[in-house]
Amino acid sequence: MDTLLKDKIIAQGMDPDTVAEQISNFKDGFPYLKITGPATPQDGIQVLSNDQLKHFVETYPKKAASIEVVKFVPASGAASRMFKDLFSFLDGDGDLSKSAFVQKFIDKIEKFAFYDDLNAALKEKNTSIADCLDRNDYKEIVGTLLEDSGLGYGNLPKGLLKFHQYESEARTPAYEHLIEGSQYAVGKGKLVKIHFTVSPEHEEKFRKEIESIVPKLESKTGLKYEVTYSQQKKSTDTIAVSMDNEPFLEEDGSILFRPAGHGALLENLNDISADLIFIKNIDNVVPDRLKSDTKTYKMAIGGLLLEIQEKVFEALKEFSQEISDESLKKAKNVFTEVLGAKLPNEFENQPLMERANFLKGKLNRPIRVCGMVKNTGEPGGGPFWVLEKDGSQSLQILETAQIDLSDPESKKHFQAATHFNPVDLVCGTRNFKGEEFDLLKYRDMKTGFITEKSKSGRELKALELPGLWNGAMAGWNTLFVEVPLITFNPVKTVNDLLRDEHQ
Repeated sequence: MDTLLKDKIIAQGMDPDTVAEQISNFKDGFPYLKITGPATPQDGIQVLSNDQLKHFVETYPKKAASIEVVKFVPASGAASRMFKDLFSFLDGDGDLSKSAFVQKFIDKIEKFAFYDDLNAALKEKNTSIADCLDRNDYKEIVGTLLEDSGLGYGNLPKGLLKFHQYESEARTPAYEHLIEGSQYAVGKGKLVKIHFTVSPEHEEKFRKEIESIVPKLESKTGLKYEVTYSQQKKSTDTIAVSMDNEPFLEEDGSILFRPAGHGALLENLNDISADLIFIKNIDNVVPDRLKSDTKTYKMAIGGLLLEIQEKVFEALKEFSQEISDESLKKAKNVFTEVLGAKLPNEFENQPLMERANFLKGKLNRPIRVCGMVKNTGEPGGGPFWVLEKDGSQSLQILETAQIDLSDPESKKHFQAATHFNPVDLVCGTRNFKGEEFDLLKYRDMKTGFITEKSKSGRELKALELPGLWNGAMAGWNTLFVEVPLITFNPVKTVNDLLRDEHQ
């Protein structure tokens, strides 16, 4: 790297060594992961019985009441992608017959929770939804919804859009997450801790929304709420390059750095101090009538993690007192039976101390339990067994781009996958001594993603850090549990809000 480039990188507050590594990733690409099979209910995905569910629903709240619990909600970014079709309609000639999507949006307009707000915004312009429909002025409706002169939904984050209509109020996803928090994220001191990652330009609006909700929820539930916020760190941005892998220069000569995807939020997660952290996407919420399954399965995965963690901690404490055939046997049982992981073939041929050190290294890691739903063709990472460099096999959530589909064996495993990950996780990020793990040490930096974008009409390549629940957690101990499809109801487009689950 020449001195001029290095000086520019430093001047922009970035680390030249990190940037050099990123440029080499562009040049070399990322290796595919070696999968040995899909995780299925027969091999790697636990299916809980009714008795197990009942057990966790009874035991989890008692355990949670004595520990620190946090609900971590990635909520950064504008909802503009939700309205892609509406933006295209706005840029076009306003002919409704050209878009079945917009036709459906207009036909069902009264079904949206933002209907009253939209009508009020139109009345400020001396018109109404009914007037616009009478004169076929659909652009006026769409423009008032999306543009800042109206409701400004095109520039707001998903968390602040009205998703669900109730008799007496309409709720945003942020509001629904606060209610969910009171159902399964109640920790020590009857405290509900919720952390939102937000964009700088949206934080004030989030705070205003939350501050208007919390007092009435505290009064209704008798619980206390502690809501915190963080922003994706600028230092996690990655360099963009030209199609020839040279740094992409802006018109003013500065180097273009871009936000590095949800994997950058590992730093935000690393800053959270808690015994148990639930992670769930901002747009995956349902009205109250459908929340009971979510509550049950969140308690189940939280309770399962706490029980398994107790066994892991016990084995590690015994190791710290004495390494013997007995303590080794116990640790091996925890690794293979409790965590369900697979040892290298030559493990038993190693000397006692080598086997003990291997198991110590494997057990003393962050732990997560991930909900998995049956595959219905939705996009999302899938659960697979991955062959590690040390010969062991671990459970990982992989994106399609990480699997070599030109390899017949890998393709066969990929096609045999039965489940996918709806971003439904609970994490244990403290060790058996109660100290916090440095989560950055457990990510696999060779599992990033390269995408093609454009800026000012010029093509570029962008780099995403290993995904938060993909390579960013590659070194964690992982368990998969089947959860029902009703717990997964994302809103990718505005018309998803018309589905029965959101009505």
